[in-house]
Amino acid sequence: MTTTETTPRPDPVTPVLTKRWLSPNSWRLSTYEQLEGYTALRKALTGTPEQLVQLVKDAGLRGRGGAGFPAGVKWSFMPPNEDKPHYLVINADEGEPGTCKDVPLMMADPHSLIEGCIIAAYAMRSHRCFIYVRGEAMHCIRRLNAAVREAYDAGYLGQDILGSGFGLDITVHAGAGAYICGEETALLDSLEGRRGQPRLKPPFPAAAGLYAAPTTVNNVETIASVPFIVNGGADWFRTMGTERSPGPKIYSVSGHVERPGQYEAPLGITLRELLELAGGMKDGIPLKFWTPGGSSTPLFTAEHLDVPLDFEGAAEAGSMLGTTAVMVFNETVSVPWAVMKWTKFYEHESCGKCTPCREGTYWLAGILERMVEGNGTASDIETLLDICDNILGRSFCALGDGAVSPITSGIKYFRDEFLALCDQNSKAKTTPALAGAH
Repeated sequence: MTTTETTPRPDPVTPVLTKRWLSPNSWRLSTYEQLEGYTALRKALTGTPEQLVQLVKDAGLRGRGGAGFPAGVKWSFMPPNEDKPHYLVINADEGEPGTCKDVPLMMADPHSLIEGCIIAAYAMRSHRCFIYVRGEAMHCIRRLNAAVREAYDAGYLGQDILGSGFGLDITVHAGAGAYICGEETALLDSLEGRRGQPRLKPPFPAAAGLYAAPTTVNNVETIASVPFIVNGGADWFRTMGTERSPGPKIYSVSGHVERPGQYEAPLGITLRELLELAGGMKDGIPLKFWTPGGSSTPLFTAEHLDVPLDFEGAAEAGSMLGTTAVMVFNETVSVPWAVMKWTKFYEHESCGKCTPCREGTYWLAGILERMVEGNGTASDIETLLDICDNILGRSFCALGDGAVSPITSGIKYFRDEFLALCDQNSKAKTTPALAGAH
């Protein structure tokens, strides 16, 4: 594997986060304990919360849910005093189109998440943790509940964990399948029993989150990385990935590839290298466009095959790393059709709280659908861009920004395809009129 990075990188298929996935009964506590399970917890409990926060900062672990915010910095926002309860909330509401990394992680290795939760809660002086799972993932919810019961029975959860004096209770909460609840403040509202809608910030969750108490919301993959950092150390973690985006990452590769699936690799791997791991393009049909981090990230084309897929590389090339949901499309796929499908999803999932997103996604979906059905005009392209401009940066949360990304990037790279669709539509509409004139 070729790379321009100066940081030494291991073989991209050396598993870290996924190393237990193929073990027999990998979700059982007995298997987990045989494979270094809960050794990191014992090590963590011998240190102080401040030492753990500093360790995660030194490792450079960044949020794996899309934003890439440094996890240790986020943990440090929790106030040191305990006059109010401190809550740890795990965002397992995986709803981004193309994203499918957290559910298999929780299915195959739920105890890595639970161990990470206990360590993170200890670091933030939290005694209550909630894992908010997408409602459709019923098998995942059952498996997590079974793993939590095993952890309680073994003394890893409850009061006085392993005789340390520290106690933690974990509740697995099933959501109701709303994409908006992937936004952390909407998730908190849903967890409190209210309709899932984003909150105005500030106050931020670290000051007033769940039940108006200090709260940290982390992604599943972020927290599952913590036990490996505790055992391996910050320097070991930094041997993978890049200087500013260290560590391993699970890439969800789907679409027109020979072997779609989850591929763990160091941050900074390229699509060219991922395609090699996934067996190449399906049936040898060339690549046309792809998403680096799900449908809410701007599209990339075949010209971006060698863009480093880390937080900086994706941003410098004009997109976002997002949730590393790499959806690959070959030359048989119409860009306007794919963009329309995604936009209809965002229209459906908009919570309706703010006008730009509620009204904008409705009109975007309507115009795109009309164009794809054969009733569009060339002026519709400018109308789409104008609506996108009125949504971007003006909606209450990131859903609005995500909804416009495939449209603006699709038109940027494939404007001719949108224009050809309009020209074709114009001819289809004028031909019957000419026939009638005769």
